[in-house]
Amino acid sequence: MGELYTIRMVNCAFFARHGLFEAEEQLGQRFFVDAVLTVRASGPLDADEMETTVDYGQAFARIESIVTGRRRFLIEALARDIGRNLIADFPQIEEAAITVRKPNAPVPGILDHVEVTVVSRD
Repeated sequence: MGELYTIRMVNCAFFARHGLFEAEEQLGQRFFVDAVLTVRASGPLDADEMETTVDYGQAFARIESIVTGRRRFLIEALARDIGRNLIADFPQIEEAAITVRKPNAPVPGILDHVEVTVVSRD
């Protein structure tokens, strides 16, 4: 079968309304997503053809539609949904490690962000 490689999409930013608290839904906030996609080329890479790989413009649009779509209470669920959808939409993806960062997590202290990574496999 085709060659195995990794596509990394780092720090994709979206405005959304995820979280447990009503204020999070009302106010919304930015979320940041990293997608580390393990891809098996569906043809030889030396052919240099888009059909053998994952169009990361389309992958970005798919991530955006999920993040800005329906509200999830947990960023873990959001990360899982992104990974599963990418694998379903792009048959070349064998594994999707999705990290979601929430900079304004409602915690009683000072922190840069909260993040979670979920790994989904074909």
